[in-house]
Amino acid sequence: MKFSMVTSFFDEIEKIQSRLRMTEILADLLNKSSEREAEIICNLALGQLNPAHRTLQFNIATAQMMKAIALLLEVPEAAVQERAKQEGDLGLVVAQERWHGDAGLTVVEVDAALRVIATFSGHGSQEQKINAIYSLLKKVDPISAKFIVRIIIGKLRLGFSDMTLIDALSWMTVGDKSARDAIENAYNVCADIGYIARILKQEGMAAVEDMHAHVGIPIRPAAAERLPTARAIIEKIGVSIAQPKLDGFRLQIHINNANADAPDIHFYSRNLTDMSFMFPDLVADLKKLPVTDMIAEGEAIVYDPHTGQFLPFQETVKRKRKHDIEAVMADFPLQLFLFDLLYINGQELLTKTHEERRAALLNLFKDFQSDVIKVIEEKKVETAQELEEYFTANIAAGLEGLVVKKIDSVYRPGKRNFSWIKLKRQEEGHLEDTIDCVILGYYAGEGKRAQFGIGAFLVGIYNAQEDRFETVAKIGTGLKDHDWVELKQKCDANEIAEKPKNVVCAKELYPDVWVDPVIVVMIRADEITISPLHAAGKTAENLGYALRFPRFMGYRLDKSVHEITTDQEIKQLYQNQFA
Repeated sequence: MKFSMVTSFFDEIEKIQSRLRMTEILADLLNKSSEREAEIICNLALGQLNPAHRTLQFNIATAQMMKAIALLLEVPEAAVQERAKQEGDLGLVVAQERWHGDAGLTVVEVDAALRVIATFSGHGSQEQKINAIYSLLKKVDPISAKFIVRIIIGKLRLGFSDMTLIDALSWMTVGDKSARDAIENAYNVCADIGYIARILKQEGMAAVEDMHAHVGIPIRPAAAERLPTARAIIEKIGVSIAQPKLDGFRLQIHINNANADAPDIHFYSRNLTDMSFMFPDLVADLKKLPVTDMIAEGEAIVYDPHTGQFLPFQETVKRKRKHDIEAVMADFPLQLFLFDLLYINGQELLTKTHEERRAALLNLFKDFQSDVIKVIEEKKVETAQELEEYFTANIAAGLEGLVVKKIDSVYRPGKRNFSWIKLKRQEEGHLEDTIDCVILGYYAGEGKRAQFGIGAFLVGIYNAQEDRFETVAKIGTGLKDHDWVELKQKCDANEIAEKPKNVVCAKELYPDVWVDPVIVVMIRADEITISPLHAAGKTAENLGYALRFPRFMGYRLDKSVHEITTDQEIKQLYQNQFA
């Protein structure tokens, strides 16, 4: 398949608003592709070369891309910069030009060329990348060049996520969405959408329906529902298991000891990104585990070695750096508390009960001692009073609360249900939990904040069913002066010219500057209210929801935009207020 055919489909998708029509176009494109091409297209459509767990970064700044475009168009860099400022999009700068550049490159050839560009490193690599980008752009047509530029600088913006690709694969296979659940279940167990597409085309639905976990490919994490009280939880699920809820970094640990001399150990975040560089101090003890291969889940949390007290999440996040990690390890030592075992020695445990998975985890640690790697404690609770007392004890110890689990619950990858329920500290006049939102735009500052150029910002939640973001609050509190400066820098780095088509926002709320929905933040609010203006959870029959007195609490660097609070969760939290 020619790459120009792929980008002609992308160009058509870019011009339409209907998600159903997007799905049909993607299905048509995938239907025309080979197995390998389908794998590549699924990743490119999401603006990436590899799935998140095998990230391959281009590391090309806008300034370097402008140099490559200047070479291509044979104009000064200043001219490219001026036109980019006018268009708000470097892709459009090249799309409006004409040159004799269609060399008929295939999808596979372009993918290979992009991978070469991404792998240049070391001294002189920026110059190599600029020349390689120029060489590639010169061989393709202007529309293809537009999308190549956007992919390289991380601003593809086709307006959909992997969920829409799952719908498209269903349409490709059966002509409607009826195969969606089976394909999504396979993706939940083996979170590589390109791989799922390839297997579907190679081996058909039977292979997808029989998809199993693979060590080295993350399983999409199970998630917990919320209920406001111990009594509500016991009434919902009865006798259960309660585990302390730590305010740390949720990790999925994959161990492959096929090569005993060089064990392969990876740590994946809840948004499926490989974060192994953050945790070299955990590797030594994990290498000693007596396993052939393993997938486990745990919470890594920084503690104060002088007091033994756990530190807040924002301290743990300081581990998120690739340089001078040894110094960070000394300042922010970690402990890893394993709370689930999903795969061990070739056996998948997802369909085993919590009790069975717990027994396998404890058996693994029967003769294993470590000061760093531990199995989290748990307590069986039969009454609301027992659960309340255990909750109070954990709060007194400085923890967030509890995760309460059904004893016979199986592990449901990628699902949020009442098999797991969070019970968190409830402050007077506040929701029992923070809301994870994505920034959609910001408003120019007035008064004292005029100096910052930002005075408030607009946030939204995620509607998974429609694969879109819906406004839920306009926020102007919770930030100090330096926070406003940092927030504006982050927003300006992701500024876009107009409202994204996957954002629902009333015109009365339009911000002065639109921001690509990629920045995830934690928001605290007093309550959730019904709103005639905000779009969160809004339907033809019901008004939307909004946050009352919202306050900025920090960034969620461990969550992707598709893992933020959903419209259904907002509705549940609203109802919990009256429990």
